Amino acid sequence: MSRTIHVAITRRVRREHAEAFAQALADFARRSLTVPGALGVHLLHPAPGSDSTEYGILRSFASAEDREAFYKTDLYKEWVAQIAHMVDGEPIYRELGGLEAWFRHPHAPPPPRWKMALLTWIAVWPVSMLVAAVIAPLLGPRLPPVLTSGVIAGGIVITLTWGAMPLLVKLAKNWLQPKQGDQ
Repeated sequence: MSRTIHVAITRRVRREHAEAFAQALADFARRSLTVPGALGVHLLHPAPGSDSTEYGILRSFASAEDREAFYKTDLYKEWVAQIAHMVDGEPIYRELGGLEAWFRHPHAPPPPRWKMALLTWIAVWPVSMLVAAVIAPLLGPRLPPVLTSGVIAGGIVITLTWGAMPLLVKLAKNWLQPKQGDQ
């Protein structure tokens, strides 16, 4: 059984090539979506006015096999050759799995698993009670219990993915990723 693979890539760009790199990256990202098994790509640029020269690329693949095949394509090899003079050092690759996908940050490693689990539990507990309390009465006895549970589970996932987890991760960012002196 294959599972979706998410990869975070960080590239440090030479300041004098930042504009050319950003254009080349956007073009490569657009073309890379035609590769079989490539499910999506998100580009993270340094904040305007910051001193950062790090660019983040978040890629999703249908499977590990598709990920491996992508990095062997001529398209990818040509991209690496095209930007070789624009970047410093090698790219940093990090596969994101499970909870890490909610906690991804292009410039920092994921927080400890226990922090991710605790914050997720803090979100799941009230969300599961609230969603069940709202949806179950609306469905009433019309659906079999297994379908009611499925609808409630869907509501929980939607609420966690687009509401609770993004909000909690934002609120807890200093706890999840303390600055070096704060640890």
